[in-house]
Amino acid sequence: MRPPRARTWGRIGHTPVVRVRARGSGRISMAGMSCFKQGRRSRLFYSFRVYRGRKGEPKGFTWRDYRDLIVTAHIQLGGPIVLVWDNLRAHLMPQMRAFIEANADWLTVFQLPSYAPDLNPQEGIWALIKRAIGNLAAANLDQMARAVKRSLKQIQYRPTLVDSCIAATGLSLDG
Repeated sequence: MRPPRARTWGRIGHTPVVRVRARGSGRISMAGMSCFKQGRRSRLFYSFRVYRGRKGEPKGFTWRDYRDLIVTAHIQLGGPIVLVWDNLRAHLMPQMRAFIEANADWLTVFQLPSYAPDLNPQEGIWALIKRAIGNLAAANLDQMARAVKRSLKQIQYRPTLVDSCIAATGLSLDG
């Protein structure tokens, strides 16, 4: 649990030092969708998982988790979805491809080229979250999880931030 590096302020000549215990293991996994529809506010859908290192606990997201996120977005948006995503292994699984083919009437998928994070608006969202928690020295994994979830909620209720992340990609949103 090394904290991310960020700038901070301190008295001249005194380097600020924050001690962090490096005990325990665990990680926070996030999956998200930045959604845009002409004439409506942009939306952020996300899924969140904390891995504590317990036996039998999943470390990350599976293709089923991504499928559930897509279905949730489809239900809440109430319309067809054009999905643009990266080459994550779970996105390329045969089960996920079968799901996409079975729902081709409302789901269209475009695969981003390899190593193209600048075309993915979700990378901008993750950068905003990392910036928001940059100076947090979490005492434990639960405190870090609360801070990340709070940051996700704040972004979710500020559609202009989602718009700016979509615009930063330079992709055309015109049909």
